[in-house]
Amino acid sequence: MAEELEEMTVQVITPNGIVYDHHGTFVLVRTTEGDIGILPHMISTIAALEIDELKVRRPEDKKGQVDYIAVNGGIVEVNHNLVTIVADSAERDRDIDVSRAERAKIRAEREIEIAKAEHKVDDVKRAEVSLHRALNRLNVATKHL
Repeated sequence: MAEELEEMTVQVITPNGIVYDHHGTFVLVRTTEGDIGILPHMISTIAALEIDELKVRRPEDKKGQVDYIAVNGGIVEVNHNLVTIVADSAERDRDIDVSRAERAKIRAEREIEIAKAEHKVDDVKRAEVSLHRALNRLNVATKHL
């Protein structure tokens, strides 16, 4: 029973549904203000997220298994041992289609070049976000290999 108190529920929710729903002993997220490490019994918190990986240390594996999820922005809320991440999109490392992410990276790099040549600042920014998302997905996918 004491071990149960040293866990928290971690959920990642997107418009397509729940992407991740497990218990964890430690969560690391990158917010717009920097990294936040979350432990059980943390005070209530809410923060905006960057495009980055989410790390969840699982309690059932004493060898330090970490689940990785590519999160594309959103918010994190911590409340009563429940960590909820709401994001436009998110993918677990094992679910990422690496070839699709690689194609998205190449497409974004091409769009950046074209937009810069045409001096379209908004298009450059949009393509840079797409590139960041593709790189995040590729980074998280390599954690699973």
